[in-house]
Amino acid sequence: MRPMPISNLKHMKPLSVVLVTLSVAAVSAQAQEIAIPHRNPSVMAALAAIKADNAWTLDQQQSICEIPAPPFKEAVRAAEYRKRFESLGFKSVRIDSEGNVIAERPGIGKGPTVMIMGHLDTVFPEGTNVAVTRTGTVMKGPGIGDDCRGLAVLLQVAKSLNAAKVRTEGTIYFVGNVGEEGEGNLRGTRHLLLKEFPGKIDFFISVDGTGLGVTSRAVGSHRYRITYQGPGGHSYGAFGMPNPIHALGRAIAGISEIKVPASPKTTFNVGIVAGGTSVNTISPVGTMDVDMRSESVAELDRVDASIQQALRAALTSENARWPGRHPRITMKIDTIGIRPTGAQSDGAPIVRAALAAGKALGFGEPTSASSTDANLPISMGIAAITIDGGGKGMGSHSLSESYDDTDRGYLGPQWAALIVAALARVR
Repeated sequence: MRPMPISNLKHMKPLSVVLVTLSVAAVSAQAQEIAIPHRNPSVMAALAAIKADNAWTLDQQQSICEIPAPPFKEAVRAAEYRKRFESLGFKSVRIDSEGNVIAERPGIGKGPTVMIMGHLDTVFPEGTNVAVTRTGTVMKGPGIGDDCRGLAVLLQVAKSLNAAKVRTEGTIYFVGNVGEEGEGNLRGTRHLLLKEFPGKIDFFISVDGTGLGVTSRAVGSHRYRITYQGPGGHSYGAFGMPNPIHALGRAIAGISEIKVPASPKTTFNVGIVAGGTSVNTISPVGTMDVDMRSESVAELDRVDASIQQALRAALTSENARWPGRHPRITMKIDTIGIRPTGAQSDGAPIVRAALAAGKALGFGEPTSASSTDANLPISMGIAAITIDGGGKGMGSHSLSESYDDTDRGYLGPQWAALIVAALARVR
């Protein structure tokens, strides 16, 4: 998406004000205690099928991951993902205008509408070797855990519910979404909740990554691209003019001195620095990408203000360092990503349901806060969580990323299936 100037960002209303409000049905659904149907015969059959069919899940995970899905170029993987849902017997499978794959499993009543998703995109650029190797229970390849595991889990959940003829009151939407990573800025989820299903989703689940944890709270983030610009010139002949890269250095030094609280955890990072044409050229441009995060809206706004102060101070200092008639350098700040934060209690029914489903399967993990597709629905007041997909992962976002299914990897899709069955109300 095209960057938004910071001046425009300041005039935006909070998402909770601008976005659609929850429907009466959603509020009602969220207010009720959710029963876990782990003793329902059809659900038990689905869970048994998932365990017995674990090799199929792993094959899906590997083969999906060997289809490239660079940022903003997820179409090839999306087309294949659509075919896989169709092969499972889904009649209503489509790719929306943003590139999300949507498979509908209609309910048989008027129960809550549940959306469960895994993201199609990776962080890896076009041309990356995405071949996956397997040694025993371990698979290695870019994106194998984040989020090829989530995509495979969705397919297995859909397959097992159909095979066991699990009937739910509510409709379930299985979604392979785009734009979760980096500058994708949750564009797939935004489109789904604001354009495709405004006010229609009662419960939202993202399956993202590995392990058996629940992300119940949203860590918001602000991401900016800062550009210092000037005329540039020869390092000797034009010496004495303000230098955009020197301004960049001043800004980075200032940012590095910012103090943030340990609780609520608040962070900042200069992740990319670029500029320059040669060693003996005063560069006309210096840029950097900055990321800041916090679970607290107030602390996120506070570190944002401190970073902007450091940026302006660097500009002023660099221009003042070289007085005279030289052209001054300027600064531009573009927004490259905003992920909203939002409050959701760990006592919320959807969180308790996820924890209870895990307990029914014999495991328990503490809840956590993170930055995922669930950020947006949580900020809108929609009951939402992100769950892990099972197994054990290492090296997320690296070329050496790995996934170990261990001897209990099947618990990931079992957990997802049990949560979905509970939320959509098994009949």
